[in-house]
Amino acid sequence: MTSADVVRSAGTELFVNRDPEAVDRYYAPNYRQHSPLAPDGPEALRRFVGHLPLDFRFEPLRILEDGDMVVIHCVYHGLGPTPMVAFNVFRVLGDRLAEHWEVLAPLAQDSVSGHSQVDGPTEVTDLDKTLANKALVGEFAQKVLMERDYAVVENYVARDFAQHNPEAGDGLEGIEAALAVWATQGRPLTHRMIHRIVGQGNFVLTVAEGEFGVPVALYDLWRLEDSLIVEHWDVIQPVPFEMPHGNGFF
Repeated sequence: MTSADVVRSAGTELFVNRDPEAVDRYYAPNYRQHSPLAPDGPEALRRFVGHLPLDFRFEPLRILEDGDMVVIHCVYHGLGPTPMVAFNVFRVLGDRLAEHWEVLAPLAQDSVSGHSQVDGPTEVTDLDKTLANKALVGEFAQKVLMERDYAVVENYVARDFAQHNPEAGDGLEGIEAALAVWATQGRPLTHRMIHRIVGQGNFVLTVAEGEFGVPVALYDLWRLEDSLIVEHWDVIQPVPFEMPHGNGFF
């Protein structure tokens, strides 16, 4: 099985079929957790799943595989009154899940652009462009997100790109308008460190920490066409003050 196959099978058997023995089949004995929802280790995961509401389900939308790293963009239903948008990043060791990172945000009821936080293309294409697309997004992240050199944005982003952040409109004008509003609200968006870049074909995920009024994790998913970013999804989650483990959020 590929790394993505391992993640799919583990998720289906544990969270859909609710088979607790899936923990023994798919999770490493020293499974390391970075999610704010569960403690370390497979036994803690088994207990966590056992306490999930009966109506809980997850809806996978986009799955990327990059070596031993797998990304799932999904929606959780049943964790609370509002569905939650989530990014899960797994490190796979052989045929076992060895490490897990996660961010979540409520699914917004409306948006400036008219797009939801999750709609849009899901198919992974252009596999031969994986390295080039990761390099382009890495350069964009450094120059635009980190150094905030907005004069070069058009070198990387299509003018009519589609925006799925509920507070920003489509196109470059939408980014500029959102940044201006956030700044006047006293919560300028700042990327301080890019922790990882994971990509496959036309999709690339950047994982960063920064500030958005408070310290936050920023998970940004970019879709590319013809060497330009044409679409963007994200989850911005405040860094928890306390975690159920000592592994950190990143």
